[in-house]
Amino acid sequence: MPVDPYILLLLGTVGLAALIPARGAGADIASGASTGAIAFLFFLYGARLSTREALDGLKHWRLHVTVLACTFVVFPLLGLAFRGLVPVLLTEPLYQGLLFLTLVPSTIQSSIAFTSIARGNVPAAICAGSFSSLAGIVLTPLLAAALLGGSGGGFSGGSVGKIVVQLLVPFVAGQVVRRWIGGFVARHRKVLGLVDRGSILLVVYTAFSEGMVRGIWHQVSAARLGGLLVVEAVLLAVMLGLSWYGARALGFGRGDRIAIQFAGSKKSLAAGLPMASVLFGAQASLAVLPLMLFHQMQLMVCAVIAKRRSRDAVAAEEVAVVDRGGRSRAGVG
Repeated sequence: MPVDPYILLLLGTVGLAALIPARGAGADIASGASTGAIAFLFFLYGARLSTREALDGLKHWRLHVTVLACTFVVFPLLGLAFRGLVPVLLTEPLYQGLLFLTLVPSTIQSSIAFTSIARGNVPAAICAGSFSSLAGIVLTPLLAAALLGGSGGGFSGGSVGKIVVQLLVPFVAGQVVRRWIGGFVARHRKVLGLVDRGSILLVVYTAFSEGMVRGIWHQVSAARLGGLLVVEAVLLAVMLGLSWYGARALGFGRGDRIAIQFAGSKKSLAAGLPMASVLFGAQASLAVLPLMLFHQMQLMVCAVIAKRRSRDAVAAEEVAVVDRGGRSRAGVG
């Protein structure tokens, strides 16, 4: 059961914000640095994404449409269905964070890793994750405007304009200059990956500092957090089942079903945290909490599933080898 070391860093950052929150001039500096870090983060996303590879992946369009439907249709519908749990299990701010979680694009790295472990269609997982991330830059703020705009949860329609300026414009700029800096970005992937993670830690520190200063965390009790974990466990279980058995009903083979399950049931922490910071402002600390918890939960559960799928594949191959050997001997005899 893997514990993502980055989650430990995020929790440490939350603890730092609780003990030493940025205030006054320090808060202004942290906010400005966070804004710049988010813009640079999405510039790097644009510089990394190969448009040619993404377009080549369109050949398997049925699989990608299925993953996109899971990510941006089924997930949000389930999020809306959980509205009835307020205020029994969830407070309104926690529900807004849960609903935002359902609007975030899928992951790339973990979807590829688990698909590979399970012996699924890795190229399809790469393209599906890339498509989802690209679509999420546009679809996530639009869905948030439609579903969260009038909720009073800290989101406003004007936040979409901030998304365009802070996320979409840097992403497009990265795509434009990719032909000149793509090689540099690829060669220094590890170093720039540290920049990515450091930027997200800064975003988390800024958001949780503001939440501490405003007293937002007094709204969350241990019972409410327990209720949130139960709801997220149900959400993950439903999406894992729907993506697996739904893909089988649609006629996909085993390798494609694995890619659909892992890409269609995940949510990206790297994309969601910066978006939440831009969209929710002072309420971002509560908005990102469900996403952080869901991220760790999906890693732990999917690791178990991937290993089981891998064992099943090995067993099937061994049976096939034995079967072929038996037929060969029978033919010789």
